[in-house]
Amino acid sequence: MNFEHMKLISWLLLALFGIICTVTGFLWGKSATNTSLNTAELKVLHESNTKLVADLDACNQKLASQTTKDKTSELKKNPVSVDAQTYFNSDLAKQALGEKIKLNDLKIIEGIGPKIEKLFHNFEIKSWEDLSEVSVKKCQDVLDSGGDRYRIHNPGSWPMQAKMADEGRWKALARWQEEHKAGKL
Repeated sequence: MNFEHMKLISWLLLALFGIICTVTGFLWGKSATNTSLNTAELKVLHESNTKLVADLDACNQKLASQTTKDKTSELKKNPVSVDAQTYFNSDLAKQALGEKIKLNDLKIIEGIGPKIEKLFHNFEIKSWEDLSEVSVKKCQDVLDSGGDRYRIHNPGSWPMQAKMADEGRWKALARWQEEHKAGKL
């Protein structure tokens, strides 16, 4: 055997040794103890998230029932219907917001335009009261139904703004919209 063949064999052995070490290191890095630790952490976080979502839903239901009780007690005190029509005063709305407002026009909500309003109407959300009673997740589902171009919108404040409009709190709505440009909380 000459010197050239030995040199070639030594290079092949070195390459083979490198490949074996690389594969061994890769398999060692993906050992079961590492992934089981991550899986355990993910399980704990998932359970915590599930509990928090359940707590949030319970709070939202309690708030909704309290709002219904408040309206019912107001109705008993005052036989006039307690709804957006009662609170709606177009002159006060125009004075506070600087433009003529139609009853239940969802476009007065910062971030909602004509196309998004149509999406909400498709989901039978046609009034300020309807919008004030839906969750932010439901608002996001409505946006998602319109496709990717609505992804940039943040509906986090829409139910709150709709509640102010539904209750006729025009100055508060105008002040909030001025302080939170683009509807951001």
